[in-house]
Amino acid sequence: MGKLVIASRNTEKRAELAALLSDCGVEILTLDDFPNVPEVVEDGKTFAENARKKALAAAEATGLPAVADDSGLEVDALGGRPGVLSARYAGPDATDAQRVDKLLEEMRDVPESERGARFRCAIAYATPNGVVAFTVEGSCEGRITTEPCGSNGFGYDPVFFHPESGCTFAELAPEQKNRVSHRARGLAAFRRRFDGRPSSGED
Repeated sequence: MGKLVIASRNTEKRAELAALLSDCGVEILTLDDFPNVPEVVEDGKTFAENARKKALAAAEATGLPAVADDSGLEVDALGGRPGVLSARYAGPDATDAQRVDKLLEEMRDVPESERGARFRCAIAYATPNGVVAFTVEGSCEGRITTEPCGSNGFGYDPVFFHPESGCTFAELAPEQKNRVSHRARGLAAFRRRFDGRPSSGED
């Protein structure tokens, strides 16, 4: 069985990725298995740039194929912010709750009809020889609520209302979210490209 490294130190994101990749026929490893992998500065202008950068760094440091995602929230009323800065929206050390509070404060006077938003992610697959074999993307449309609701998920999930589900992402059970989320859609595209690839990581 081949091996695949999930290039993330975010516990919740790693758990989602691992669950979604659990049946892809490879052993899933994370950066916890490689504590000496250096931190990557996420200074790309797009989710795809950051995903490629993280996947390459992990693949080169571990000598194994690596998958990385970069994702965030785009809010129409804020001109697409927080976008690639979603994790640093309220400062580098802010908690999820502080980021949500900042978002709701910025949108305090935005009417219901203008609260459209989407989660977007890019997923990159890199090989140890320094090649990004491919990058795919996924998105999920919704709108921003006026207050948090639900205790599951992470990040902006408590204020992201998903019309198809009739509730926020934080009100969905993990297995439900993993069927409809931006990351699920991105990984479905990833799986279509990844299935059948050499387990050695050679492209």
